Amino acid sequence: MAKYSPKAGKKVKKAMHEMHEGKLKSGRSGKKVTSRKQAIAIGLSEAREEGDKVPKKGGSKKSSSKKSSSKKSSSKKSSGKKSSSKKSGGSSASRSSKSKSGSSKRGLASASKATRERVARKGGKS
Repeated sequence: MAKYSPKAGKKVKKAMHEMHEGKLKSGRSGKKVTSRKQAIAIGLSEAREEGDKVPKKGGSKKSSSKKSSSKKSSSKKSSGKKSSSKKSGGSSASRSSKSKSGSSKRGLASASKATRERVARKGGKS
């Protein structure tokens, strides 16, 4: 079973040809397209507009996994920023006590989920 229709292939071929000639321009900015991948994307989007057989865009699956990993990394980054701004003195124990007092000042309602779980495990406020 073919994933792309022959018309879709012709649209991509035409877009690639225009790119090599320097005539293909992007839709938003109107600048010349120099990227091969962007030319293919333009050809496929034109084919989609005409109703040709083209699979759905695959970016939605990747973005959901990126979002979940970015949430994890953002909480790590924020704790890293706190420790890097307070590198002038003290050990890691003093840094962790500073972060505990910061979370108690804010209250658990505005703290992140990971912080609330950490405080709950250590026997803090619930």
